[in-house]
Amino acid sequence: MPGFENAIYQWQQGERRLQGAPAERARILERVTTALVAELRRRLGGRFNSQELVDLYLGSTSWCLQVAMNAAPDEPWAWEAATVVDAAFGRYLREASDYAGGRRAIVD
Repeated sequence: MPGFENAIYQWQQGERRLQGAPAERARILERVTTALVAELRRRLGGRFNSQELVDLYLGSTSWCLQVAMNAAPDEPWAWEAATVVDAAFGRYLREASDYAGGRRAIVD
């Protein structure tokens, strides 16, 4: 599905940006990403599939800004969605019931 392919590409890029962040910023970016993953877990629950995560991402991620602001209120550079939001979705994708290391598993 094109929506999945596009989303996973963006999420992987976010994870790369997070990993490539300067050391002095990495700790705060990790804190924001962790807070976003916790909010994803709250919104989607324990069992979800990759399409549900894609639908949430494509539907709206406006709520992510408030989570980022709460996690790092004095660090507006740490609210950059292309890094922290995409990295959080990429991390949470690994917990999807139909995810198998970079692609969707075929579920009967």
